[in-house]
Amino acid sequence: MAYSDFTTIAKVQALGIKVIEAQFLPDITPISPSDYLKEALRLGLPLVLARGSEKARSELLIAPILLEVSRHLSQQASLFSGEDFTVDPARGLNGLCDFLISNSPQQLEIEKPVIVIVEAKKVDLNSGLAQCLAEMVAAQQFNQSETELIYGCVTTGTGWKFLKLQGAIASVDVFEYSIPPVDYVLGVLVWMVRQFAAA
Repeated sequence: MAYSDFTTIAKVQALGIKVIEAQFLPDITPISPSDYLKEALRLGLPLVLARGSEKARSELLIAPILLEVSRHLSQQASLFSGEDFTVDPARGLNGLCDFLISNSPQQLEIEKPVIVIVEAKKVDLNSGLAQCLAEMVAAQQFNQSETELIYGCVTTGTGWKFLKLQGAIASVDVFEYSIPPVDYVLGVLVWMVRQFAAA
């Protein structure tokens, strides 16, 4: 079993996780995108909307947005794409992650703490929820704290849904956030990384 095998909420609940829908984000300050991100989205969005492949969404929308998060944090957060994140194979917490953000400038290897970003399949945000939650359970174990807040999100590139795991309670935001505009999504992602620094 691997992260991609977590296709239903019931499979995540088998890990001892209770999943609820809740509003958990505080008042978020939107962040204006840099000229780089504005141009990347201006060029990438029409291509994604015309063809819509997962690879195009990953490369033309998701990666530039996550790079912008790192830039905004003065490269004190590192971004990993398609990395092996094997934490506990006996529980199925192994495999490749679409994206991880680490609150560390270290790019040579993944360091704790981490935030999980899962690319939804078939442009369906709900299809990625269980996988994201499984990766968040792994992040909790990787961060070596079963009580620590873990954040994650599922995205199609144009749609974003945020999640929180604390202890054995996983909260899925009731709202989905669309880009454009990207300002609010950037604000949430930067806020999530900063929560580790504030802890």
